[in-house]
Amino acid sequence: MTRALAFIASALALTACATDPNTGQTIYGNTARGAGIGALAGAAAGVLAGGNDGRNAAVGAAVGALAGGAIGVYMDKQEAELRRRTAGTGITVDRNGNQIELRMPSDVTFATNQASIQSQFYDELNSVASTLVEYPQTTIDIVGHADSDGTDAYNQDLSERRANSVKNYLAGRGVQTVRMLASGRGESQPIASNSTPAGKQQNRRVQVVLTPVTQGS
Repeated sequence: MTRALAFIASALALTACATDPNTGQTIYGNTARGAGIGALAGAAAGVLAGGNDGRNAAVGAAVGALAGGAIGVYMDKQEAELRRRTAGTGITVDRNGNQIELRMPSDVTFATNQASIQSQFYDELNSVASTLVEYPQTTIDIVGHADSDGTDAYNQDLSERRANSVKNYLAGRGVQTVRMLASGRGESQPIASNSTPAGKQQNRRVQVVLTPVTQGS
């Protein structure tokens, strides 16, 4: 990360936070953040996806781009709505600057070693999809992850297929495909130790990362 981005990241860390009374999760207020936020999107190395791969311009041309303080306002509202609609579902909502990350445990979303979404998870994904449709000024990165069981090749393939299943489901619920990019990381990005069952369960997940569409990106 460059010095400029590191400075912005440090400034973001000073933003006030509060606790959601419904979910107990931390909510970060971003309304006062300026246009410099857009430069940080996708810069947190390896944590979130994001990045400028042409979708920003394509989505911006279709629905308009955000600028200045409007970025924080827009993402604050979207975050609050996602927290409300996913409370108690097993989906976690996290905030990193002006990116929002939804984390879906694979054990809830998919059967063991399968890439087809379990029917009992449809309602939860429908709630996510309806929110994404209501807030179209974001790109959507869908990233599959696996634990260390099995071969590298198997886990890579499974993570990709699961990410694509989520992408295809959201598209079927009206989310524009131009906004979405699905990919898999296999077992390469664990968030917990693979030496315990609890750690492996955390590593089996699908991330949905929302990045604001900004002007001039």
